[in-house]
Amino acid sequence: MGVEIRVEGLTKSFGRQTIWQDVSLTVPAGEISVLLGPSGTGKSVFLKSLVGLLKPDRGHIWIGDRDLPRLPESKLYETRKLFGVLFQDGALFGSMNLYDNVAFPLREHTKKSESQVRQIVMEKLELVGLVGAERKLPGEISGGMKKRAGLARALVLDPEILLVDEPDSGLDPVRTALLNQTMVDLNAEIGATFLIVTHDINTARTVPDNIGLLFLRELVMFGPREMLLSSEEPVVRQFLNARTVGPIGMSEEKDVSELEAEAALGRDPGRLPPIPPQLMTSDGRIRPGQHAPGAWCAAHGVTPPAGSFVDDLGRDWVEEWPRYVASMAPGAAAAADGGFAGDPRPGPSAPGAGR
Repeated sequence: MGVEIRVEGLTKSFGRQTIWQDVSLTVPAGEISVLLGPSGTGKSVFLKSLVGLLKPDRGHIWIGDRDLPRLPESKLYETRKLFGVLFQDGALFGSMNLYDNVAFPLREHTKKSESQVRQIVMEKLELVGLVGAERKLPGEISGGMKKRAGLARALVLDPEILLVDEPDSGLDPVRTALLNQTMVDLNAEIGATFLIVTHDINTARTVPDNIGLLFLRELVMFGPREMLLSSEEPVVRQFLNARTVGPIGMSEEKDVSELEAEAALGRDPGRLPPIPPQLMTSDGRIRPGQHAPGAWCAAHGVTPPAGSFVDDLGRDWVEEWPRYVASMAPGAAAAADGGFAGDPRPGPSAPGAGR
């Protein structure tokens, strides 16, 4: 099971430049969370701070009951073993084949025999669909395969927390979708806490249980997926709509005159797009961190954007969800009307399909 990450009043600067300040959030144990934000807002710096590679100016990072910035070196080293990290480019050693890349952490940090190492490495390569490619060098494989190899290496020490930095970087939409599916399946399989930094709006809208947004050196919000995807904050609407209208500019923040000109012309970041059904696991199981579609909105009296939670075949998953849950219960019989008869796994009409 994953470990909760609790951040309190975190501030980081380089010289006179403040990267972000007074950031507070809780990444729930075992759930998938995404951190969004315009380029240059310090998302990668945030990940490096969480793993102890950078020390914040002030604030706390609680990993379970350990306050990371205040740990002695020996305790920090032990706490880092709870983490696995997938870097933007995979960060593979170019002179090593995939097998040796994945085996590297085991050989460096454990005393396992080579037979034990082989068993673990092949298990992780199978998890990410790379069995048969283990003898290839990084220069002989595609960008998507490099990402999956980096993911296998991040998993090899069985981390309780997985940090993923820009998994979509350099990948086409199809490979990004395949990697998203892999991460959702892995979360269901290993139960680790996932924190993903991304610019990909489709990933942010369909994959996580929780979403946060960094902007102007602050955390605009962090919480359940539906909270951010239904927010009327101008910066949220602009980012989700990929519009030029709104507070985000080429230098991160637009000046007052630009915003006043947009307001005078009656321009705004646009309406929020519908909230899509969340991406399901390949075998249709319901992850512990996954909640009923529309549940957060209903509990907080929020009306979601029109068309929310409707899949590509027009099925409303606020209505379908109770039947789907019932169909997935052990020994459950399919409904007489055939809603999920025979094979309850997600197909084209299931939550997240084709998105």
